[in-house]
Amino acid sequence: MTIPVDQLTEPAVRAFVTALNANDRDAFHAALAPGATMSDDGSERDPDEWTEREVFSSNGRMEVESEEEDGLALVATYTNDTWGSMRTDWRFTVEGGKVTRFETGQAAAD
Repeated sequence: MTIPVDQLTEPAVRAFVTALNANDRDAFHAALAPGATMSDDGSERDPDEWTEREVFSSNGRMEVESEEEDGLALVATYTNDTWGSMRTDWRFTVEGGKVTRFETGQAAAD
């Protein structure tokens, strides 16, 4: 079962996922606060380099399975043309209506 993106609880996370799935760089960057940070599987990454490689140039998209922590924690199937599909965890920090940090990595098996 997936959660439609327009039903995600946290507006900043909803904007982030909507822009990611639309492959819309401008809307994606608008969802992030200036100086936003991120990590992938526990390693700090440059958000611009990471999103270009893992999202925009590889047609990244996510189907949200579940949300917790008032919409700041998601489990999603993440798919891109480089790696295929994998079950991923996403955690967000939101301040002032913008994502200031996001962390992603492979989700534990059910």
